[in-house]
Amino acid sequence: MQTSDPPSGTAGLRQRVLEWNGTYRIITLAIFLTAWEIYARDAKSLLIPTVGETAAGIADLAVDSRLWEALAISNVAMVIGFLISLAIGVPLGLALGRFRRAETFANVYLNILLVSPMAVIIPLLIMSTGIGLLSRVLLIVFFCLVYIVINCRAGVRQVDPRLIEMAESFGASEAQTWRRVLLPGAMPAIMAGVRLGLGRAVEGMVIVELLMVAVGVGNLVLIFRGQFEPGLLFGVVFFVVVEGLILITAARRLEHRLTPWVWRTGLR
Repeated sequence: MQTSDPPSGTAGLRQRVLEWNGTYRIITLAIFLTAWEIYARDAKSLLIPTVGETAAGIADLAVDSRLWEALAISNVAMVIGFLISLAIGVPLGLALGRFRRAETFANVYLNILLVSPMAVIIPLLIMSTGIGLLSRVLLIVFFCLVYIVINCRAGVRQVDPRLIEMAESFGASEAQTWRRVLLPGAMPAIMAGVRLGLGRAVEGMVIVELLMVAVGVGNLVLIFRGQFEPGLLFGVVFFVVVEGLILITAARRLEHRLTPWVWRTGLR
């Protein structure tokens, strides 16, 4: 049986370039930046910077201590709020997925959190907790807690009931069932909830500082908007987006380590 040799020379290089996933990302980015530049030049608006002006704003902010101080202030509330959401959301979601009776008590509150607009909750938090760190942390918890709970609950529910019945028929205790069956089966959904929660935490971090109290990154956005400095404004947005992508990538790598069997079988 003869096997065809891989193409060599120019044809082989072209094939490798086309098969590289980064090629399509670069092409997409180039199209986006070109469209942005054309629109910005055509609009001639003080609020829409060109790609070059945005790049200059990013470079200026990279060496500006105001940016890093603002990120530090914002991230304190974001990290505390996200960790609280994890500490509450993961055990609660797992319990709701395992024990149906518990869901009858908690489901109504989850639905309230899902449908309640955050713009309505902000005045309530200000009146009850003031405009300090506590209110910012609580709003971030409201932003991401429900998504962590729902994903953890769904993860337990999607475990094959036959596996649970088999474990119980062999005399496995509740703790052994959790350790051997439920947690491994629910882990992909748990990590999906962690990624969603991270994204919502970053979103809440910015919104709370724009609508509740002007500190940190939100304060910089308001300052640059008021001073009509769109390059710096878009630069702040760029750094926030980069931080979010770094966090999501770190969560994805952690998921690879915790659920290697999922990635080996090609289920993701």
